[in-house]
Amino acid sequence: MRRTPFLLLLAACSRSPSEPTAEPTAPSTAPASSTAPVLPPLPAPVPAPAPALALHWDDPPRWQRRPPSTSMRAAEYVIPHAKSDAENGECLVITFGPGQGGTVDENVDRWVRQLGAPASTPVRTTRTVGGMAVTRVELTGTYTPMSMPGGPPAASPHPGWRLSGAIVQAPSGLWFFKMTGPDATIKAADPELDALVDSVHPR
Repeated sequence: MRRTPFLLLLAACSRSPSEPTAEPTAPSTAPASSTAPVLPPLPAPVPAPAPALALHWDDPPRWQRRPPSTSMRAAEYVIPHAKSDAENGECLVITFGPGQGGTVDENVDRWVRQLGAPASTPVRTTRTVGGMAVTRVELTGTYTPMSMPGGPPAASPHPGWRLSGAIVQAPSGLWFFKMTGPDATIKAADPELDALVDSVHPR
């Protein structure tokens, strides 16, 4: 005797009325609700604060600080002229970071070329300040300023000018302290540059 119809009938009667028959459902093709929440835009990144100078020094009291004319310069100074000179001198402080800006010798050669020909034989000395090597350079000639990217155009050549500078080999890279101006003005400021360099120290 076959009992299959009876078993199927019992299975149908045992299903709860609230239990729907499982059927495959097709994916919805209705458009997304226009009332869906809109996420706010991500906030703009906050710019990091400018890094503090990695080298510090004492300003000569007689020199006048002025705002750097380009972002490549860490500091600029006006050096009051000597009585025999009609123009002030200046001191520029420049650094490019570790491993940047060339070697000490390359920069000394660049300074010499800025004095043109004829130029005096450079006086070059070295010493150590706070564990950092310092190269000191002095020479005179016809000075032609370099034109820096983003800076003012180069000025006309200045005959009879003097360049007196120091290159400090700091842990943060080379630091260039370059004075230029009429010969007597820069000669008078040489002891002040030496005192400034003697005061340098890493942060």
